[in-house]
Amino acid sequence: MRSSGDSTAAGGPYPPHSSAADPGAETVGYRGPTACAAAGITYRQLDYWARTGLVEPSVRPAYGSGTQRLYSFRDVVVLKIVKRFLDTGVALQNIRAAVQHLRARGFRDLERMTLMSDGATVHECTSPDEVVTLLQGGQGVFGIAVGVVWRDVEAALSQLHGERIDTGETLIGHNPADELARRRRDRAV
Repeated sequence: MRSSGDSTAAGGPYPPHSSAADPGAETVGYRGPTACAAAGITYRQLDYWARTGLVEPSVRPAYGSGTQRLYSFRDVVVLKIVKRFLDTGVALQNIRAAVQHLRARGFRDLERMTLMSDGATVHECTSPDEVVTLLQGGQGVFGIAVGVVWRDVEAALSQLHGERIDTGETLIGHNPADELARRRRDRAV
């Protein structure tokens, strides 16, 4: 993956998943089925990507039979980005290189970047000028505005269940159609 710019700002707009003091400090994690639902992937894809190191859960990996992986919000955003690249025909090898680049830079400013690709190479753009320059050079064919993916994942996860990292308590999403979740909330009050 090639970087078109040098991004220096840190943090993110998603308070339930990060704190102002430490943008990487996650307080909520998501089990595999929840991560799959939010990212639009199958559990088989999630399992394969975790086993091969493409996108590993940063909160809690699986330790043998009976343990469950726990994914952070940013992990789920990366899962959805991988899915979007696959849907556009980018080879898994090139996606793997892009994810390794993002991992090496610490996933900071993820929601502020656009990932551009010509199908063979993935480019990171952190400003509209960089996108224009890339397109003028004939290198970008399509792009993924990560901020849009970020908001899509936020919306999807707000309807699903999460888990507090410190206590393991299940956090029930805000899906008004989920009758069982409503009853549990009512009983807990």
